[in-house]
Amino acid sequence: MNRLSQVLTLAVGIAIPLLSQSKFQTDTLPSPEGNVVITFLGHGSLMFTYHGKNVYADPVSEYADFSKMPKADIVLVTHEHSDHLDSPAIAKVRTETTTILLTAACAPKVPGSSVMKNGDSRAFGDISIEAVPAYNLVQMRQPGVPFHAKGSGNGYVITFGKKRIYVAGDTENIPEMSNLGVIDCAFLPMNLPYTMTPEMVAEAAGRIKPRILYPYHFGKTDTALLVTLLKDKKEIEIRIRNMQ
Repeated sequence: MNRLSQVLTLAVGIAIPLLSQSKFQTDTLPSPEGNVVITFLGHGSLMFTYHGKNVYADPVSEYADFSKMPKADIVLVTHEHSDHLDSPAIAKVRTETTTILLTAACAPKVPGSSVMKNGDSRAFGDISIEAVPAYNLVQMRQPGVPFHAKGSGNGYVITFGKKRIYVAGDTENIPEMSNLGVIDCAFLPMNLPYTMTPEMVAEAAGRIKPRILYPYHFGKTDTALLVTLLKDKKEIEIRIRNMQ
């Protein structure tokens, strides 16, 4: 069985319902403190479930009917672009007790939210959130104007018990990735011109050294290229899911 076939095959401890049974794929990350269930909604939209609590990252209506989704305990928004910030989707999953964490540029569109800057952290019992940088170094909207400016957007390191998951947001392979610490699972974006090429994602993975790597937000990018680039990195398990 080749490398690409392996990463597309069910692994021990992973549950991926057939699409005829469920619209969305899910993976379960086993942990002694409690399993983390990841629901892959599409593009940059994810849901994490841990000890009965639901944490959404970038819920956007294009990828799910959020009126039918579980209510959110925490919502994270990486930046203000419409494929990541969708106020109506947030409204459908929020309750009076939902915590919404986002950037300063997002805050005017989501009343009652809390701003996190790069370097800020918040704790909610055995779930903690750290906002980390997310920005472009190479890809520019026009000369000197990056698609995502440094300091404007967030990635998030979410810790569930002792399981650390990195949701990178829209970013390139920035130097700060070397300082994230132990990362069990990383979601890295892979589409041009806004984020990373497969080569950039491979370089970022080399810096982060996640145990599991999910390319996401990849549009029409050929994920097989990333698998080939990382074929000798046996310590990193690449999992391809429906996150176009």
